[in-house]
Amino acid sequence: MTRWGILATGNIAAQFVTDLRLLPDAEVVAVGSRSTEAARLFADRHGIPRAYRSWAELAADDEVDVVYVATPHSAHFEATMTCLTAGRAVLCEKPFTLDLASSTTLVETARERDVFLMEAMWTRCNPTVLRVMDLIADGAIGSVTSVHASFGVAGPFPPEHRMRARALGGGALLDLGIYPITLAHMALGRPDHIRSWAKISPEGVDENTGLVFGYDSGAVASLSCGITGETPQNATITGTTGRIELAAPFWVPGQVTIHRAGAEPEVLPSGMIGNGYQYEAAEVQRCLAAGLKESPLVPHAVTLDVMGLLDTIRAQIGVTYP
Repeated sequence: MTRWGILATGNIAAQFVTDLRLLPDAEVVAVGSRSTEAARLFADRHGIPRAYRSWAELAADDEVDVVYVATPHSAHFEATMTCLTAGRAVLCEKPFTLDLASSTTLVETARERDVFLMEAMWTRCNPTVLRVMDLIADGAIGSVTSVHASFGVAGPFPPEHRMRARALGGGALLDLGIYPITLAHMALGRPDHIRSWAKISPEGVDENTGLVFGYDSGAVASLSCGITGETPQNATITGTTGRIELAAPFWVPGQVTIHRAGAEPEVLPSGMIGNGYQYEAAEVQRCLAAGLKESPLVPHAVTLDVMGLLDTIRAQIGVTYP
């Protein structure tokens, strides 16, 4: 049985706890928050036995095997570092931190202390997405030539909302854009060329962002994210002999359709239950049981590679964080 601690009490934390119930070998034993009341309310709502009034108290609980960090982006570094320095394994929500430098520090700390650490990029653990990548590797659509993906939501969000607040790491790129970027990275790897443009909000974060990745192979990725309008939230990966369409939401697709030249479309249902967070949790538990310090599905190198791309894009569009 893997004993989980939950750090933060927001909506994503609640969905994660709900999905943990789908794993017979998972148990939520504690929750920690900077608010005693919030921790206690969350514990009562989800039947969690222990509620802590600080992150440090949660990290110090020796009956917790791994902590799930679900704070706003701007607190990921501090919360994860608190757990790592206490010797506690961590699954930290994406984006890992606000920049490559702080993400690198977390990885180095985990390695120095010999503690498991993984970014909660659930797309990289989703069985349907992994099936798509296996199909691509097996040549189902030939050589990949393009990836098209968008993730836009309508809002509107008030200035103090985490999606708009600069102090909280707001903006479309880190919260939403990381998904199309991740899909392109999975299908094509790191781009050789990056071009980006964004509409910047009065708060100084990106509201609507377009990205083009170029690859020396000749492949391209056309990606977008935004908080000013809801996009279809689907994605297409095209190859020389066909294409694969991932239905919305493409980062945890309900179904996948394969189009091959001269053949009828083939539909692959996902069969997913719950919200989809259980797959990343299961991967953490598998790694802990095997004594691994990082996941082969979400390795540190990939997390840092994507964080480097986000840094490059932010520099191009002019978004900085305090």
